[in-house]
Amino acid sequence: MGVSTWQIIVILLVVLLLFGGKKIPELAQGLGKGIKNFKDAVKEGEEEASVKPTEKVEDKANTTTTQNTQNTTQNNA
Repeated sequence: MGVSTWQIIVILLVVLLLFGGKKIPELAQGLGKGIKNFKDAVKEGEEEASVKPTEKVEDKANTTTTQNTQNTTQNNA
């Protein structure tokens, strides 16, 4: 039940008739740029997601250390 060779040829002919020979390369180029931009955005999102949790852990550790130092200083005074 897959797509046969004849079905692919018919689809390509319909696309050629609808858009014309000059417009198809422009459409393919636009599609390629869109896919590249999408992949870049996904990669940036993954990088941000992996960086943020470690920053939060470091911030919490620094805050806890600062609070402990302040509490110790207050207790000694």
